[in-house]
Amino acid sequence: MAKEITPRSVDYSQWYNNLVIKADLAENSAVRGCMVIKPHGYAIWEKIQAQLDRMFKETGHVNAYFPLFIPKSFFSKEAAHVEGFAKECAVVTHYRLKNDPNGKGVVVDEEAKLEEELIVRPTSETIIWNTYKGWIQSYRDLPLLINQWANVVRWEMRTRLFLRTAEFLWQEGHTAHATQEEAIEETRRIIDLYTDFAENYMALPVLKGVKSENERFAGAIDTYAIEALMQDGKALQAGTSHFLGQNFAKAFDVKFLDRNGKLEYVWATSWGVSTRLMGALIMAHSDDNGLILPPKLAPLQVIIVPIYKKKEELDQISQVAGKLMEELRQAGITVKYDDRDTHKPGWKFAEYEVKGVPVRIALGPRDLAAGTAEVARRDILEKMTMPLEGLTSKIVTLLDEIQQQIYQKALDFRNANIHKVDTYDEFKEVIEKGGFVLAHWDGTTETELKIKEETKATIRIIPIDGEEEPGKCMVTGRPSHRRVVFARAY
Repeated sequence: MAKEITPRSVDYSQWYNNLVIKADLAENSAVRGCMVIKPHGYAIWEKIQAQLDRMFKETGHVNAYFPLFIPKSFFSKEAAHVEGFAKECAVVTHYRLKNDPNGKGVVVDEEAKLEEELIVRPTSETIIWNTYKGWIQSYRDLPLLINQWANVVRWEMRTRLFLRTAEFLWQEGHTAHATQEEAIEETRRIIDLYTDFAENYMALPVLKGVKSENERFAGAIDTYAIEALMQDGKALQAGTSHFLGQNFAKAFDVKFLDRNGKLEYVWATSWGVSTRLMGALIMAHSDDNGLILPPKLAPLQVIIVPIYKKKEELDQISQVAGKLMEELRQAGITVKYDDRDTHKPGWKFAEYEVKGVPVRIALGPRDLAAGTAEVARRDILEKMTMPLEGLTSKIVTLLDEIQQQIYQKALDFRNANIHKVDTYDEFKEVIEKGGFVLAHWDGTTETELKIKEETKATIRIIPIDGEEEPGKCMVTGRPSHRRVVFARAY
């Protein structure tokens, strides 16, 4: 099974594509640029979704749902926003089909043309802020802390499963506040929440900062982001949180009476992560044998496989396995007993290995006689013998250890691939090797675009933590207050 995966060292892109298919995560659909997320892939997304949803609700946010379709006129109200998304918009122009009178199948009924064309949402700021106008009148209505789990459409020309598809799943938070300070605090709170989730659940170390003006979200005053490093040395944006100022409130005339009875525009934020996190999870941790999942996001944490020749042996193993499963479930661990007689144990081992199940327990007659079990770790492909007595507590500890070691491995890799450079020639040489490159930049879009054009590297973040480090721009020699983080990215 695993032999059909192209090695990372040979072709990283093909390795990724092979792994997504072989691990049964997703496949391309009949609709160009769209994907079918298969049950195993969707189960991982559900784990991501459930944890994030819990974290949002713990910080006072509630879920709602807004329309998939947005009137085209809404987009023209915020100039930067429409400019940023115009090339990716899918547009609905008619609402009915009819049979072709010439017998050539089905055609659009021209009598059913919409009075106003509708945009299939690429993001929901415009429809949501048009709605908020009716919800917000007074400071008593604020803050409004709403999240939406939804699908969006961005008509991408070059697609790749999970990383870039025409339709994808995500969450988008949209909040309204009485003051600028509250809105900025919310923006920072969410990027910290995303950092917590990435590092403590995805086992994915990230760098946190703000985007340059050229890279920020269309219509935002500031975009905060977290960036992760994949095993091929490319960066992947793992989450963004946008301070929108009063741009959308002014565009949709959303005002409120403050405590002094003065009419003011509302302050806004928006933020989101998507099924792109699935791509990050795959690329950051997996190997040539298949998927490696951090236990906290693995839909199935433990698989038990019986090894037997006779039915009597299976019956004895099943009795022990049943008791073990009950104990594991009571400890909060997801477990499955695979006693199918349609596949050999070796086939099952390969299947669960490629799907990234963190722990495999094999039980045979010899194990029962010795009061032990063979326990295998997926992350380091290591087997060990453990006593059946007290095995559940040992598995709980082992899963925690695996989670931490997956994170540490990714952290060590990330740290080993952070480079400081001072000259442009040095930058050009180092960027070819991949990783994050810290360099001085003069703060101008002109210089930023020159670097992008000549090296294919972009400014991933401008760090918001840490001390300033005065220096000179590596390209122009102009003054720079701190290094920024460059990388080639997905």
